[in-house]
Amino acid sequence: MLIDIPNSGKARVGVIGGGFGGIRLAKALSKKNVQVVLIDKNNYHAFQPLLYQVATAGLEADSIAYPIRKIFGKSKNVFFRMGEVQRIIPEEKKIEIDNDHLFYDYLVIATGAKTNYFGNEGLTISSMPMKSVPEALDLRSMILQNFEKILTITNERKKQSYMNFVIAGAGPTGVELAGALGELKKHVFPRDYPELDLGKMNIYLVQSGDRVLPMLSEKSSLKAKRYLEELGVQVVLNTRVLDYNGDYVQTNTGNDLIARTLIWTAGVTGNPIDGLDPKLITKTGRYLVDEYNRVQGYSDVFAIGDVACMITKEFENGHPQVAPAAIQQATHFAKNILLQINKKTMKPFKYKDKGSMATIGKNRAVVEVGNFKIGGAIAWMMWMFVHLMSLVGFRNRFMTFINWTKNYFSSDRGMRLIIREFDLTEVKRRRKREMEAEKSK
Repeated sequence: MLIDIPNSGKARVGVIGGGFGGIRLAKALSKKNVQVVLIDKNNYHAFQPLLYQVATAGLEADSIAYPIRKIFGKSKNVFFRMGEVQRIIPEEKKIEIDNDHLFYDYLVIATGAKTNYFGNEGLTISSMPMKSVPEALDLRSMILQNFEKILTITNERKKQSYMNFVIAGAGPTGVELAGALGELKKHVFPRDYPELDLGKMNIYLVQSGDRVLPMLSEKSSLKAKRYLEELGVQVVLNTRVLDYNGDYVQTNTGNDLIARTLIWTAGVTGNPIDGLDPKLITKTGRYLVDEYNRVQGYSDVFAIGDVACMITKEFENGHPQVAPAAIQQATHFAKNILLQINKKTMKPFKYKDKGSMATIGKNRAVVEVGNFKIGGAIAWMMWMFVHLMSLVGFRNRFMTFINWTKNYFSSDRGMRLIIREFDLTEVKRRRKREMEAEKSK
C-alpha cells in the first residue's frame, strides 16, 4: 500500500533514520523548497552518548529521548512516518516500509550503526549491547535484578558471578559506563545493599589494545586509566574477549573471568538496507560514497553518518563513526542536495575534527581539542556543558541538568526502579531466532 503523503509538486527527499544525521538534515531542509519524508522505526530521537547514564540509573529514558513529531511540529514540508524500511528498489525510486511503500526523488540513508559481534554466536546471544534506549533500560533492569537476586543466593561462586561485571571495549562508551558502575559501587550500592560485601564486586574493563581511549593522546589515556582505578575499576589491557556462555568470559590470555554480565561495547558495524548493490558495502557494513555522500553507482541515492564510508587521504577507512561527523555531513549535504535539485555543481565534503572527550565519573573527565588537552574537574564541566547543550528540547536539557545537579551533591542515583522486568532467557531465544534469520538471507 502506498504511504499517503501530500503531493506538493516539490522534489521529495526521503530520509531513512532519525539519528543525529537524519534529524540534522531534516532540520536544515525544513524551510527549503523541498518535501522531506523522514522514516524511523521509533517515534523518537535518542541522544546515544548518554545511554550509559540510563543504564546506570543516572537518568530516565525520557531525559535523552525526544519525539520526532514534536521536533518538526511547525514544519510544513517535513513529514514523519514510523516504520522499518525493509528494502530499497532504486530502479523504481521506491522503498518498502513494513507492508507499505513510498516513492522518492532523492534518497538519503542515515541508518547509523549497530553492535558488531564479529559473527560470534556466544557474544551475540548472551552479552548485553547498549546502542538503543530499550537496550539501556534492559541493562539497568538486569543490573538491579541481579543485586536483588544476590541476596537470595547462598552458593558463594554463584553469588560472585552476579557481582562481577565485564565491559568489553575501552572506547568512550566502555570507559564512561565503567566509571558510572564504579560510582554505583562506591556511593550507591553500599546504602542500598548494606548486607552485601561490596568489596567483592568487581568491574573489569577489557581492552584488546595497550591503553584505554586509544583515539586520545597517551597522556589522556593514562589519566583516564588512573580515574577508573580510583573508582575501583580493574583495567585489563592487551586482552581480547573470545567468547561468552552466560557464566564466564573467555579471553585470549587464558585468564577467564567469571561473570553473569558481559556488556559489549567493543565494536560497531554499519546498518545498511537490502536493495543496493552489495559490492558497495564494506566489510564494516558501510556504503561506499563519493565526496558528495552519493552512494557509488547511483545518481539519486546518498548516505550520511555512520553508515557512509567516504575514503579520503586523511581517512583511508572512512570518517570516524561519531555524532560530529554525521552532523557535519548532514549540514553540508543539505546545501548539496539543493544544488543537485537546481542542476548546479555540488561541493565536496571535508570533515573538521573538533576534538574528543570522555567522562569517568564526577569531577573526572578528559578533553582534547587540537593541541589543547585537559583533565579533571574543568574537563568534566566542559563535557557536561557540551552534552547538555546537544540534547534536543528545553525539557530534556532542564531535567538532565536537575538530575545531574542532584547527583553531584548527593552522589545518589534516583532512577533505581525495576519497572520493566528483564527476562534474559527470552531475550536469548529472540536473539538466536534473529541470528538464524540473518544467516538464512
